[in-house]
Amino acid sequence: MGNTAMTILGFSIIFLSTTLGSAMVYLFKKDISPRVNTAILGFAAGVMIAASVWSLLLPSLEEAQASWGKWSFVPTAVGFVLGGLFLVLLDRVVPHVHAGTGENEGPKSSMKKSTKMFLAVTIHNIPEGLAVGFAFGAAATLGSTAGFVSALGLAVGMAIQNFPEGAAISLPMHHATGSKHMAFLFGAASGFVEPVSAVLGYFLASALTVLQPWFLAFSAGAMIFVVAEDLIPDAKLDEHSHVGTWGVMLGFVVMMILDVALG
Repeated sequence: MGNTAMTILGFSIIFLSTTLGSAMVYLFKKDISPRVNTAILGFAAGVMIAASVWSLLLPSLEEAQASWGKWSFVPTAVGFVLGGLFLVLLDRVVPHVHAGTGENEGPKSSMKKSTKMFLAVTIHNIPEGLAVGFAFGAAATLGSTAGFVSALGLAVGMAIQNFPEGAAISLPMHHATGSKHMAFLFGAASGFVEPVSAVLGYFLASALTVLQPWFLAFSAGAMIFVVAEDLIPDAKLDEHSHVGTWGVMLGFVVMMILDVALG
């Protein structure tokens, strides 16, 4: 498979996986059980933590080494914090409903609850798309097939956790909209932001090569912010601690294996 084909595949599967997961609304008559929901969110958290470390932060430090030397941690640390601040900004400017608590966040709005739920999920899908785009953009700069294979591994990891996430989105959306068709469309649409963000990340990373360490750390910070603020609290580990904890560990191991095997 050529480098261009791998890039197209990577950008596509992160969206298609969310879409397939959202289609599960047609198969389930009831909501996912709390234990299964805990396992799904825990797994997603584990994948995102591992992806942040293995696929983003470590490459960021390696790339910064050439120009920053012993201070290579500076762009990685600053980019990481900026990624978290970016999510804080989105939370404050975009009206949405927090899935776990049902609280309205962002500016006051007369939007329907279903729209706010959609925006909440969409906001938190942006970092995943950026991470994939930055990885492929860095690979394009290096021009090595190994870099593209590694980036594809990251995309596969994101796609694996997007499938159950898509189901976890569309099923609650069914109750909010009263329509399985609308729930599926909302779920699929929430995933569309990922390839769009990936394209943006690709061109930023490939055009502004000097900022690649910053970009990689930025997407890692944004993903860890989502894990800490949403995935872990929504998993309610206090109620199903072993289920959620093993979900996190399994997700971490799966993503680590993908990165090492393909990287």
